[in-house]
Amino acid sequence: MAELILTPPFAFGIYAVLVGILYLAGKSIAVRGKASESKTSGYASGEKHDLEPAAPGYRPFFVVALFFAILHLGVLMLGTSGLEPVTIVYIGGLILALLALILG
Repeated sequence: MAELILTPPFAFGIYAVLVGILYLAGKSIAVRGKASESKTSGYASGEKHDLEPAAPGYRPFFVVALFFAILHLGVLMLGTSGLEPVTIVYIGGLILALLALILG
């Protein structure tokens, strides 16, 4: 029985039932709020929020995320490989990919 409980599908089912019970219990004791403008407006220390976003989209984030993904996966590949001549080619390709990403 202990092996059955520890299988991922069975454990997921148990957690799903527990979460459903907690969700319904919380929903039943929660107080219904009143609609107001304050609930739908942005809040920043009592000041009105800017109408323009600070960063124009997600592009800066994705560039940084892709940089670190390439860097970390490249180092992981180098760390697990042996010292062979093809490693130098791989390092060169990694450097070129990171330069292309940085320079845009």
